[in-house]
Amino acid sequence: MKILCVSDEVDSVVYSPRLRERFRDVGLVLAAGDLPMEYLSYIVTVLNRPLFFVFGNHNLADLPLYSRKAHMMHPMERPADKAWGGTYVGFSVRSEAGCIVMGLGGSPRYNTGLNQYTQLEMWIKAILLVPALILNRIVHGRYVDIILTHAPPRGIHDRNDPCHEGFSAFLWLMRAFKPRYLVHGHIHLYDATEERSTAYHSTMVVNAYGHIVISQEPADV
Repeated sequence: MKILCVSDEVDSVVYSPRLRERFRDVGLVLAAGDLPMEYLSYIVTVLNRPLFFVFGNHNLADLPLYSRKAHMMHPMERPADKAWGGTYVGFSVRSEAGCIVMGLGGSPRYNTGLNQYTQLEMWIKAILLVPALILNRIVHGRYVDIILTHAPPRGIHDRNDPCHEGFSAFLWLMRAFKPRYLVHGHIHLYDATEERSTAYHSTMVVNAYGHIVISQEPADV
């Protein structure tokens, strides 16, 4: 199965009347944050494929609609559920089209903005998802196929400034649970020669800035 990954920038190759033609063989879409929800809705509507997304540290107007409190509301009162068509996987584990996806959104804390976390806070969020990963191992024979994040792992594709520093918890998750991919955004690529894909143990770390298509072998789930 081919998977379309998008992040950080409304890409004219994707946001195009030729979207369905160009990506007709895509079975799943992953959005790694900092994108307008209208853009995600367009992709879902035109491709008619499942879309999983996390929020980054920008474009957060709809973030409160995906809080625990919002999900206690009556379904007809949740505008986000009705309007955009994608599935929020921030700090959860979901399965679709034979692919198990773990979502960890947000960026390192650099000011008082929403969806920012210290290294310790992200460690806690990652550890809280371990029972779900172990259950996947028991039921499906593997922990997770793809970790979808906004920020990169510590030391891989990240930058030296506080905002763009990577999370160390992601390195542990890759070593311990061996996903095929970790797909992230947050790091803008302005040069075609910049590193976009990096192997780390059993995992390929992929920067989804703009768009990129990856392949995932189907599995029975």
